[in-house]
Amino acid sequence: MGTVHAKSLDPLPMHGRDLGVHPDDLIEPPEQEQESKQEILENKDVVVQHVNIEGLGRTKEDLLGYEISDVFHAKSLIDVMKRAHVARLRLLRLGIFKDVEVLIDTSEGTDALPNGLDVTFEVTEIKRLTGSYNTMVGNNEGSMVLGLKLPNMFGRAEKLTFQFSYGTKETSYGLSFFKPQPGFFERNLTLNLYKVTGQFPWSSLKETDRGVSAELNFPLGVTSHTLKWEGVWRELGCLARSASFAVREESGHSLKSAVSHTVSVDSRNSAIFPSRGALFRINQELAGYTGGDASFLKEDFELQLNRRLFWDSVLSASLWGGMLYPIKGQPSCIADRFYLGGPTSVRGFGMYSIGPQSEGDYLGGEAYWAGGLHLYTPLPFRPGKGGFGDLFRTHFFLNAGNLCNLNYGEGPQAHLQKLAECIRWSYGAGIVLRLGNIARLELNYCVPMGVQSGDRICDGVQFGAGIRFL
Repeated sequence: MGTVHAKSLDPLPMHGRDLGVHPDDLIEPPEQEQESKQEILENKDVVVQHVNIEGLGRTKEDLLGYEISDVFHAKSLIDVMKRAHVARLRLLRLGIFKDVEVLIDTSEGTDALPNGLDVTFEVTEIKRLTGSYNTMVGNNEGSMVLGLKLPNMFGRAEKLTFQFSYGTKETSYGLSFFKPQPGFFERNLTLNLYKVTGQFPWSSLKETDRGVSAELNFPLGVTSHTLKWEGVWRELGCLARSASFAVREESGHSLKSAVSHTVSVDSRNSAIFPSRGALFRINQELAGYTGGDASFLKEDFELQLNRRLFWDSVLSASLWGGMLYPIKGQPSCIADRFYLGGPTSVRGFGMYSIGPQSEGDYLGGEAYWAGGLHLYTPLPFRPGKGGFGDLFRTHFFLNAGNLCNLNYGEGPQAHLQKLAECIRWSYGAGIVLRLGNIARLELNYCVPMGVQSGDRICDGVQFGAGIRFL
């Protein structure tokens, strides 16, 4: 009998531990009476007669039918292996299985066709309760994260998660419920209940948010969309006795109820070290029409273009921008404004220390733009090529940007003129380290230029860590 075991279509290793097989077992020697059938399977069209799933406990079979149905459309043995591999990845993506193995066998029984195949997925479900401990890197901050998860709560890939995070600037805990649409995992709903306490030393401000949110994610063509409603009770206070009067004036309680929409197109081959592709993301947020005492319209966008050059070097260009428009005659809140500056945006300046300020406290702005041009190259002489050395890049950069408040009684030309005044910019070079595919560290030598009165600069070596960089 011809039998194929496979967990992936990657080249087989010398030892079969990763695949759960030994290479010699990939195709067992057929018995004499099966030789003709084996030859048919290898060289002719085949028919997948049965697809079975073994090892199910609390998982509902109707959920998995959407993920594996494409295997029935395979027309050749290679096609069966490819489609089974894709189906295996789709099953693992659900986050409810610890392991999935695939068994491809010739059909048997009275209804067996000469070219018939049976495909069996052997699954191992994740435990009902799992825990996790890890560290997380944010924009120039780090945190320790403890989590408890109840995966596959009702048998259709639902997930209930409790998470506690303690960081250098932020402490939070929250409860979230995740529900994907069967057969369309990218279309999902998330409900959140949370409390977040953060410190913002550049503004001498501390903020405690208690809120609920509902978030719907779905793809549409080549775009990805997120619709979100958030209701949050915000408590603002002074971080130090030396806080400016402008910050003290913002202290107190407020209630924000906002709806937002984010659309993005991402063709990059990597989120951290892309060598080709582009990213475009635009976000709109409207507060005040669904309750609360915060009222504004907020728009911001992000654009990134990447192109590979010679000798594995990459040229990258980025552009950010945004505008906040207060409505109903209410001034904007310090917690809703934009902030700019630091190792993750305009390098060579202190963290969020560009723009309007009062007595040394930075108040943010209602409009901003920032651009960057970067050249990434491998390390000189390529140490550790093909291994640890590929996590590093040499980095040359030119950044510029501005943050200000606008008089909305003036026209667009006056707004552009205001944004073009007092441009801060910087240039420099450094080393970049990739942390997985979610974050990176930078150690740069920066030369800030266009410094304005009140700006806080970092002339020389600057360290940065984060998940989003200009």
